[in-house]
Amino acid sequence: MTAVTLDRFCAETTAQTRELVELLGGADLSAPVPTCPGWSLADLLRHIGGNLRTVGTAVRTGRPVDDPATQVAELDGPSGTGLGALAPWLTEAADAFAAAVRAAEPAATATVWGFGDRVDGWARRAAHDIAVHRADAALAIGADYALAPELAADAVDELLDMAAAGMFPGLERLAEHGSALHLHATDTVPELRAEWLLEFGAEGFGWRRAHQRADTAVRGPLTELLLVLYRRRPATTDRVEVIGSAPLLDAWLQRVSL
Repeated sequence: MTAVTLDRFCAETTAQTRELVELLGGADLSAPVPTCPGWSLADLLRHIGGNLRTVGTAVRTGRPVDDPATQVAELDGPSGTGLGALAPWLTEAADAFAAAVRAAEPAATATVWGFGDRVDGWARRAAHDIAVHRADAALAIGADYALAPELAADAVDELLDMAAAGMFPGLERLAEHGSALHLHATDTVPELRAEWLLEFGAEGFGWRRAHQRADTAVRGPLTELLLVLYRRRPATTDRVEVIGSAPLLDAWLQRVSL
């Protein structure tokens, strides 16, 4: 599934959560999060904690969680809105999630909101979800954002895996704009192979790690590519370079969103 280990995903779930809490020390949690319209920073923290507790419950019990409001303890967190109230609840959720994953069989299925995935798949999703939401928080308060290259590359892989699995309908229609989109990280070591070729055709969408000419290419630092792909940063800034057919990239970004 991925070159990143299950133990690393568990460790990153707790580490990214603590980095997020540290990042927001002294911040006004009522401030808006522009990349998550309608949310405040407090809403962002409650979203992360609620998801961790919901999926963690499914992993720990082995039973589907279809109604988190009645099945998940402390789902919504404390009544207080400050970091002093939310931080312990959030970090406890991350710790409990990681412990549940480590105690479970990686290939076991955990079902949440009617969607079933392997335990190791949920661990991967949690680590990357928190990493991207940490970017949301950093952008909201004007702070710098960085992510380990191997994690950023796997977060790109995961998004493309979800696209290839049919999570985002209509990708076959992107062939109207071109047959291939190339992503090229410009600041990584060759061993990471941080280049991706996205291919579109009548049979649907596929991707692979490759260096190859395409109708459209997006070049830039790996973290910036990640932020563009997750629609946290527009592709029109000078942080990345778009070469070729912009409509293909635009059509992709319109359809692929988390």
